[in-house]
Amino acid sequence: MRIHIMGICGKFMAGVAVIAKQAGFEVSGSDMNVYPPMSMQLESQGITLKNGYDPAHLDADLDYVIVGNVISRGNPMMEYILNHRIPYISGPQWIAENIMKNRWVIAISGTHGKTTTTSLVAWILEYAGLKPGFLIGGVPENFGLSARIGEGDCFIIEADEYDSAFFDKRSKFLHYHPKTLILNNLEFDHADIFPDLAAIKQQFHYLVRTVPGNGLIVNNAVDKNLDDALSKGCWTPVSTFGIEQGQWQASLRKEDGTAFDILHEQSRLGTVEWSLLGRHNVSNALAAIVAAHHAGVPVARAIEALREFKNVKCRMEVKGERNGIVIYDDFAHHPTAIATTLAGLRAKIGPVARIIAILEFGSYTMRSGVHRDALREALTLADKVICKKPVGQDWGLADVLKQFPQPTALYDDVDSLVADLSLDLKPGDHVIVMSNSGFGGIHQKLLQAIASSEKV
Repeated sequence: MRIHIMGICGKFMAGVAVIAKQAGFEVSGSDMNVYPPMSMQLESQGITLKNGYDPAHLDADLDYVIVGNVISRGNPMMEYILNHRIPYISGPQWIAENIMKNRWVIAISGTHGKTTTTSLVAWILEYAGLKPGFLIGGVPENFGLSARIGEGDCFIIEADEYDSAFFDKRSKFLHYHPKTLILNNLEFDHADIFPDLAAIKQQFHYLVRTVPGNGLIVNNAVDKNLDDALSKGCWTPVSTFGIEQGQWQASLRKEDGTAFDILHEQSRLGTVEWSLLGRHNVSNALAAIVAAHHAGVPVARAIEALREFKNVKCRMEVKGERNGIVIYDDFAHHPTAIATTLAGLRAKIGPVARIIAILEFGSYTMRSGVHRDALREALTLADKVICKKPVGQDWGLADVLKQFPQPTALYDDVDSLVADLSLDLKPGDHVIVMSNSGFGGIHQKLLQAIASSEKV
């Protein structure tokens, strides 16, 4: 069977493509800009990539087209598909019907931590010998690719609340029908499709409706928004988790989160020692342990797996160190994620070393200034804050930054930012770049600028 995937270089759709190829489908795909890292992953799997949405990219004998949610009416390829009655389907519906049917689906939902937690569950099950399939919105370093069909009964998926396609406005996760569901957290996000927090809670309620009575919901014990969603109706057993709260608890041995005890109903089950930082990652790990336990993995085995877990790319990933200056790449682009990421780094490096936070407003919600009033508090632990102006938006970011107690700077372009910052950096500094995009290659540009200053 031959399929073509529109928007194939997106993280989700690239994963769909890899799994379809492994399932025996003939796969090609197109995107507006064929770009790494997903283009490299796809090409390594033998998938044909075509640049742009020219209808000529569609083979005459296609069985159907999988349409990514970046595609809208007016797209020339999509108009051709509609006019010529070529069968089409959304990515979430395709993977639900063709890959996850009759499998034990473990879905990881939440505003934050989905990619890391999905990677954690996948690695724990892999370490336990269950050979799971998975689809993750990033590249976990334990696997080296974002998706695979797997050989075992379990399939683990990052369950996003974003819509499925222009013709299917349901949240993606409503297609997945999980047996095990992690509810990690719930805040307002995706202002381009949700008018308010209540609308997102409603989608989470619909998700809860799809979990069977013999399944399990793994719920964050400290998130009141999740409680609101569950209060609308729940027909599935619920296990709660949290740091010092819930039926499953983590008790910190180190404030930076690199060592913590696991307890169930107050009984200590073991100690995790690993490389990830922050209370948020402790919470992610605990949720993953509970979900894996439901799928049959003993807690002791899960703890062993976490000791060998390697983080996902772009999650506090060290991009390099020059002259005692460390450059990190992190996906944080929501005030809560920014605050927890900085807290983890501060706990690791201590109170003296400087943290320079660099932000790019990549998501629609951040670009449009929805969270402008939360930025100052989110960035409290940074010693200096540098921002790149949101493209095509002016909601008063310059005025917001003037209210910060620490030094701030605002730039129109990456090169000017790098040139100025490289003159200010000194040994012992930690520079964390927070963005959900490549940010104009800023990491390598900074490293090169620092290296050049060493030679002067």
